[in-house]
Amino acid sequence: AVKAALLEAGREFGLQQVGSLAYLSNALETGWVAMPVPAIYTSPQLRAYREWLPATGREARWALGGSFYSPKIEDYYFTPWDLGYDRHLKFDHDFVGRAALEELAKRPHRRKVTLVWDAEDVTRVLAAVFQDGPPPKYIDFPVSHYAAFKYDRVLNRIGELVGVSTYAGYSANERAMLSLAVVDEACSEPGTEVVLVWGEEGGGAKTVPWMERHVQVEIRATVGPVPISQAAQKYWAEVKARR
Repeated sequence: AVKAALLEAGREFGLQQVGSLAYLSNALETGWVAMPVPAIYTSPQLRAYREWLPATGREARWALGGSFYSPKIEDYYFTPWDLGYDRHLKFDHDFVGRAALEELAKRPHRRKVTLVWDAEDVTRVLAAVFQDGPPPKYIDFPVSHYAAFKYDRVLNRIGELVGVSTYAGYSANERAMLSLAVVDEACSEPGTEVVLVWGEEGGGAKTVPWMERHVQVEIRATVGPVPISQAAQKYWAEVKARR
């Protein structure tokens, strides 16, 4: 009854049901990194907490995927500055983690951006399934989330690691493949050209039988604003004006 009432109320505004896959693509246009890797808390002092965590929890069950790899789980963490949440930080009161954040505030920070993938490179990856030889990792539409936590390497023009790309997908509104990324501040200006490494190291995880064997490829991308959606930009501009 509630769902029917919502649909009826939204009818005059063009509200339509478009499916769960379309719902997931919404985060790309609005700039929301929905599921960063949760803190595992590797310090000896928190061993009891780790032992308390259930084997069925997301820390144990949800898979890491993508071309980025590090043996240190801390390299997968995002800071408030990475995700644009630093605007909520206030050091005028005590709270858990304040000292750590005050120390982080003194360091250089990465910034969240939208990557607009090169259309020719994306087309080349898609066309490879019709050619001989091992293909690149297939790009699913409208969303390309083949792991719960998706981390791909982002390189600058001389091949240096400058950040990581998270969830990717196709935007019908932007007519482009997009991904949300966290990159060094020097590479965060819209229009900056970068390269995204697509696919698993070694051509696919042997422990994941559902993943097809593939080769890694480089996909050119251009840094765009976040959110990239003009409707979302207008909304947030109005919100900021009211603050």
